[in-house]
Amino acid sequence: MTTHLTRRASALGLAGLASFGIIGSARAQANESTFERVTRTKVLRIAALPGEAPYFFKDIATGEWSGACIDIAKGIAAVWEAKLEFVESTYGNSVLDLQSNKVDLAFALNPTPARALSIGFSKPVLVHPFGVVAKKGFTPASWDDINKPEVRIACDLGSLHEVSARRFAPKGTITAYKNRDDAILAMAGGRADVDVLAAMLGITAIAKNPSLGTFRLLGNPTVALPSCCGLRREADTRFKEVVDAYIDMNRGTGQIRDWLIQGIIKSGARPEDIPAELSF
Repeated sequence: MTTHLTRRASALGLAGLASFGIIGSARAQANESTFERVTRTKVLRIAALPGEAPYFFKDIATGEWSGACIDIAKGIAAVWEAKLEFVESTYGNSVLDLQSNKVDLAFALNPTPARALSIGFSKPVLVHPFGVVAKKGFTPASWDDINKPEVRIACDLGSLHEVSARRFAPKGTITAYKNRDDAILAMAGGRADVDVLAAMLGITAIAKNPSLGTFRLLGNPTVALPSCCGLRREADTRFKEVVDAYIDMNRGTGQIRDWLIQGIIKSGARPEDIPAELSF
């Protein structure tokens, strides 16, 4: 009897240790950093944004993703010999997805102070110049050219496009629409003379609808804002350090510019639609 009880107690003890080990492992995984998780799982989770050309394209028939940000993501994943996992999102939701640990990286985010309260940022993937989609026959070259009451300026509400319009063209007749699509519709419907947009967005808008006019970079001053990868702010900084090193190397060699230009062309733009002075 004593031997039987001893064996049973021993078995229960081993089971308890096993359970403790499983629980301890689960807790360790829950607390691991992004660097540790990607290294362990060989999976890099990214926020993928449908319809956001030239950064993201999704083939409806195959479900495959492509675009400038996908090329960058593939390169970062390759550092770990990891595969990509796509989580469909939006610019706004990608910040929430980072906070809730649904994704490891979000792309094409301007590092605004409000966003920096919630997430961290990589080094700039590109420095994104601003300009306007201008109606046919109108060829503004500077902010002064649109800073006139007779110029009807469209922009999307609450965006950096609106901030730029109100700061550099306050005398223009500015209408902030609910979103970028509504601002473009205002242009298409003849209710606006220009739509303030960052270069990549403006060029792809023209590619989709050439009848809108042309995209014009504006100077005096040149307005250009960094576009970065968003990531979680963590005590373990190794993941950010790897991403930063990847960005520095591929910006320096011109590879990121090539991917951006390929994305613009894939969206339907012609090489002549890309301003010669455009730089990233």
